Amino acid sequence: MTSVKRERLSANQALWLVCTNSGSGRKIPYRAPLNTDPNVFIVMTLTKRQKSKRNRILIALAIFVVFEVLEVAGVFDRLPGGLWVEFVAFLIPYLIAGYDVLAKAWHGITHKQPFDENLLMSIATIGAFALVLFPDAEPHMAEGAAVMLFYQVGELFESYAVGKTRKSIADMMDIAPEFANVSQDGKLVQVDPSSVELGTEIVVKPGERVPLDGVVVAGTSQLDTSALTGEAVPRVVEHGAHVASGCVNMTGVLTLRTTKLFGESTVQRILELVENASEKKARTENFITRFARYYTPIVVGLALLIALASPLLLGQSWSSSVQAALVFLVVSCPCALVISVPLSFFGGIGAASRKGILVKGSSYLEALAQVDTVAFDKTGTLTSGTFNVVAVHPETNVDPDLLLSYAAHAESYSDHPIALSVRAAYTGEIDTSQIASVQELSGAGVKAVVEGHTVLVGNDKLMQEAALSAHECHLVGTVLHVALDGNYIGHIVIADVLKDDAVETIASLREVGVRRIVMLTGDREEVAAAVADDLHIDEYHAQCLPADKVAQVEALLAQEGERSKVAFVGDGINDAPVLMRADVGIAMGALGSDAAIEAADVVLMDDKPANIARAMKIARKTLRIVWQNIVFAIGVKVVIMILALPFIGIATMWLAVFGDVGVACLAILNAMRTLRA
Repeated sequence: MTSVKRERLSANQALWLVCTNSGSGRKIPYRAPLNTDPNVFIVMTLTKRQKSKRNRILIALAIFVVFEVLEVAGVFDRLPGGLWVEFVAFLIPYLIAGYDVLAKAWHGITHKQPFDENLLMSIATIGAFALVLFPDAEPHMAEGAAVMLFYQVGELFESYAVGKTRKSIADMMDIAPEFANVSQDGKLVQVDPSSVELGTEIVVKPGERVPLDGVVVAGTSQLDTSALTGEAVPRVVEHGAHVASGCVNMTGVLTLRTTKLFGESTVQRILELVENASEKKARTENFITRFARYYTPIVVGLALLIALASPLLLGQSWSSSVQAALVFLVVSCPCALVISVPLSFFGGIGAASRKGILVKGSSYLEALAQVDTVAFDKTGTLTSGTFNVVAVHPETNVDPDLLLSYAAHAESYSDHPIALSVRAAYTGEIDTSQIASVQELSGAGVKAVVEGHTVLVGNDKLMQEAALSAHECHLVGTVLHVALDGNYIGHIVIADVLKDDAVETIASLREVGVRRIVMLTGDREEVAAAVADDLHIDEYHAQCLPADKVAQVEALLAQEGERSKVAFVGDGINDAPVLMRADVGIAMGALGSDAAIEAADVVLMDDKPANIARAMKIARKTLRIVWQNIVFAIGVKVVIMILALPFIGIATMWLAVFGDVGVACLAILNAMRTLRA
């Protein structure tokens, strides 16, 4: 980050960024004001804070080790007033390591929000030192200092783990453009992308990031789209190609005419999706939040009950009862749950983002893990959404190239998608000087004079009007018949072809356990049937209007159990209502409509439906890890709590340290596995 950018962050903004990223369980904003690079700033600041805390802990640890060696060697016992010397000695590393914990606990008490892990640690460690007041109790100053020291080690590890897990999300912020090159008075000037108007021509040099969505008007280059789609293979672009903001120009100079304002651009839309992800908490996360809110005051009350009731009702000594209560407090700290559960979900979201899969929140990641029915739109989702010539069937003794040549010349002046596909299939050069006349025949086709020959290109209706006998075709698609000088010479089949990974998509969904796959399309019955048969889809519904798709999804939802979810995958504007109605709406992000992306819960930036199964695998692994941490943390803590009861008395303060810090570290390590999902 340059000094100029750093100055653009006010003192309040800088403090806000640091504070919100340094503590456990706090909300983390993903963006700073325009034209700043908050990630660099945050990483720099967090590193500085981590180093400071690390150094403080190392100093405290060194002092603690020295005093622990002296205590084991019996040095304190040989000194006059050795017990109090030992007390003061271990108080030094305790305060160096934990003064901030004590300060936070006091702040919580004075602001009437006392019940958190800081209070638990403060009571437990101060109580350990206070056992010196019980003559029949063994000294526990070393354990008190150790609990605070290792708690801070766990906090530092947690801070590192949080930063590591969030890095994949933070890396996405690097796609934010810093400037746009605009020509002014014959010179290229760097301007704020938000100030560039629609239709302005901008220049993107090699190595620069595309600042705004646009269409190439000059130049040829290769684009690195990995930040958007996760795809490592560069994309070649030339005149007329649409380019999304956030890509990196690799080779040639490109001139783009902007097609979207900065606020509506692809990069801004992605950043907004990522920024809002933390607001959509999973039910499991919400449960842990509520659990911690009631859990802490309950365990403080139970600890107090153990300390007071055991001597009065069970005849236990005051020292052993207080010690059992302190062990109970230490092990009851809910750090392992409060940290590892959100961390697991965030790691899953980060892992998905590296594959070009944007999940708008952990609630959708959790729902995605429970999907067992997937409904697909057809056009643009399972198929490419563009017409292509799939077959040329000439009559006997007619050259296929001749058939395609006359059809391409006759369609040369039309902008209809079918005409465009015919011209794209013809490899020769269209000589417009050979075309004498062209007549559009509404609802039938086109009539043209090419090289002095009368050419008819159209559907069955056109052939019937010309009293020509056209052959039927067994292939599914749009059949374009061609006649030359009153003679039928063959037909061309045009169809919306399947995406390359469509077959893989259905197969991979079966592998991850999807029970039912449905296709909903507005296309004709025979086309839908052919696609469903090719892909081995369980059922399909053709000629569906948007309202029909919603009704079909509602019917699927009614058939699902409480723990099963329905996902819908689509890309068009007409898919927005059904995307919102499904349990999980999945949109094609690269070429999909803005309305579909806004309505969806999951966005596939590379438009590859095969990534749906990958997203489900990530979601299911994330949820498995979440519940592993919940069961493990609660299980270990409950066992140690029982062992800490005065009439059992097996659990020591050191075991309590493992039950808190050790379990938290293991849970965090397990949560970080979601990054490799």
